[in-house]
Amino acid sequence: MEMKEFNLSTEYIELIKLLKLLRLVESGGMAKMVVDEGLVILNGETEFRKRAKVRKGDIVEFEGQRIAIV
Repeated sequence: MEMKEFNLSTEYIELIKLLKLLRLVESGGMAKMVVDEGLVILNGETEFRKRAKVRKGDIVEFEGQRIAIV
């Protein structure tokens, strides 16, 4: 599985905003849908909260990609 890094410049970013910013989804609606369907993993657990606060040290997994938040 490919590991990428995302440099977080604020305290946190909401999960759906991160998915859009990294262009892993085409739209905000699609970001909400993939989270609702349980397709996003945050720190090894399926994440269903669209506005989950993703912080430095977290690992997000989606469609075979792993993103380390640094």
